[in-house]
Amino acid sequence: MTERKCILTGDRADPETLIRLAIGPEGQVLPDVRAKAPGRGAWIGVSRAELETALVKGKLKGAIARSFKDGALQIEADLPERIETALRQDLLSRLGLEARASMLLTGSEKIDTACRKGLVKLLLHAADAAADGNRKLDQALRVGQEAEGSDLAGTVLPVDRDALSMAMGRDNVVHVAVTDSRAALRLRAALGRLESYLGCVIEAPAQEEEQSSAAQGAEIAWNDASVPAPAGDEVKG
Repeated sequence: MTERKCILTGDRADPETLIRLAIGPEGQVLPDVRAKAPGRGAWIGVSRAELETALVKGKLKGAIARSFKDGALQIEADLPERIETALRQDLLSRLGLEARASMLLTGSEKIDTACRKGLVKLLLHAADAAADGNRKLDQALRVGQEAEGSDLAGTVLPVDRDALSMAMGRDNVVHVAVTDSRAALRLRAALGRLESYLGCVIEAPAQEEEQSSAAQGAEIAWNDASVPAPAGDEVKG
């Protein structure tokens, strides 16, 4: 398995769990969360709070300079916020792609029925979903998974219903059920990276695990918040 090293901790990990930084056309350090930008890259695997500390103490500047062999690069103070925005948009884009591929269900009644039949691989709730609605669907999920009496539950997303609705092109999306195993893996990967960066702990997934890569079938596309692609030969870092 290909691994990359975090420039701040020195730890090695699957690049799917890390965040790539790349250089923009004006020499600014910007997030490249889909790792598609040409040129050299640097990887980080820390939370936003840890990154902010490294930025304030100058540790990030030193690590960037060593990685790119250039101490004149621009590291803006809002880099941690830009990374969060890019990761959040990556998750929403993935939800939109899976919705267009008919891998998701919305609507409480449809989700309840699918949960009770054991068809749901991943259950998601908007950040502002009502607790009662969450409880009812979580209970349906436990019934379908034959896990009644356990604490099995869906995952509360770090995005609200308005963001979900816009991303998926549907009205009033509050709950989402993923019925395809591979789609669930892809969404878990995007969600896991955002949650890790935010310093959150994702609730245990309700569905069966598969051994295929979480990146399998991922769309090759630029994130709107990612670094723009400058001209030049591609040398991936």
